[in-house]
Amino acid sequence: MNKEQLFENIKRKKSFLCVGLDTDIEKIPSHLRQEKEPIFAFNKAIIDATADLCVAYKPNLAFYESLGVEGWIAFEKTVRYIRENYPDQFIIADAKRGDIGNTSEMYAHSFFCHLDLDAVTVAPYMGEDSVKPFLGYPGKWVILLGLTSNKGSHDFQLTTDAEGERLFEKVMRTAQTWASDEQLMFVVGATQGKLFEDVRRIAPRNFLLVPGVGAQGGSLEEVATYGMNSECGLLVNSSRKIIYAAADERFASAAREEALKVQYEMEHLLHSKGIL
Repeated sequence: MNKEQLFENIKRKKSFLCVGLDTDIEKIPSHLRQEKEPIFAFNKAIIDATADLCVAYKPNLAFYESLGVEGWIAFEKTVRYIRENYPDQFIIADAKRGDIGNTSEMYAHSFFCHLDLDAVTVAPYMGEDSVKPFLGYPGKWVILLGLTSNKGSHDFQLTTDAEGERLFEKVMRTAQTWASDEQLMFVVGATQGKLFEDVRRIAPRNFLLVPGVGAQGGSLEEVATYGMNSECGLLVNSSRKIIYAAADERFASAAREEALKVQYEMEHLLHSKGIL
């Protein structure tokens, strides 16, 4: 999916919502744990309940890898189910990969060839040769960690060099010499507030994947105020607040209700910015 197609989906659905499939076996409704494939059964129900309200899904690999082979099978089945039934969805592997070149090549092949995902999150710490292998797939996206939502982000990302440039700014400036905004996105946490203005000065046209709205306390309105551009330029992720909205048999309908609230607010924000 290219940038234009993603933007068209945002306008058509009046939403820039990404639903995070951070599926924890301990948190899904107890009745689903009796299923042969409880993780996939949960994901399928969430996807069917929310697909018309969002433009992307983001499975977090840690929740699947922690279950071994069964978890990986559930991940692959989830991706395949989205592809076959909701082909307009942008699918992100939240994997935060990044290693020496030949290892990154194998990671990229796994996510983009074997699994046919649209994007993967990548850590930039090891530099250009650890990221470039992911950029060798036309139509696929690298989502580079930029300014994250966790408290520890300030330990390194906001440190400055002798010229006063902060580390996250150096990462974003440098990365844009590796790929255009047609293939490169950045992760910027919703909890960063007005720092979105600084991000947009450096990366005015890149899409931003924005975690931290909902359970982590980030403000959707603040993100849109400081981070939205003329092509929207945002994929705002919400995980726990949507997928764990209820812990009983009505979990899917409760998830839909929460997603609908977010979509409604997003529609209003898109109108206010003149995009709709």
